[in-house]
Amino acid sequence: MTMTHKEVAKMVKDIGLPYAYYQFPEGTNQKLPFITYFYLGTNDVMADNTNYQRVERLSIELYTKNKDFDKEALVESALASHGLTYIREDSYIDTEKMWQIAYEMEVIING
Repeated sequence: MTMTHKEVAKMVKDIGLPYAYYQFPEGTNQKLPFITYFYLGTNDVMADNTNYQRVERLSIELYTKNKDFDKEALVESALASHGLTYIREDSYIDTEKMWQIAYEMEVIING
């Protein structure tokens, strides 16, 4: 899927949960559930000694107190509506007493 950084941010916003790029500001004590998103790096298409097409590795992480299939469905529906395929990993963070559902995908970035 081809998107701009602004379109990625709007997609995350449109999920309808509190969200932040990478993390919420320190001391805000953001209440669950919430989403963070960030770019892990690039996997650009290269040709003729140049980066021909920008491909960002995107991570969207959902944090919930309990396993919440409805919130996961919101995220997955947003990704599907934008034609994004993803790898999903579920983790329980014992020290924080919360679930982390991480979605990783590649997005072709234009602009």
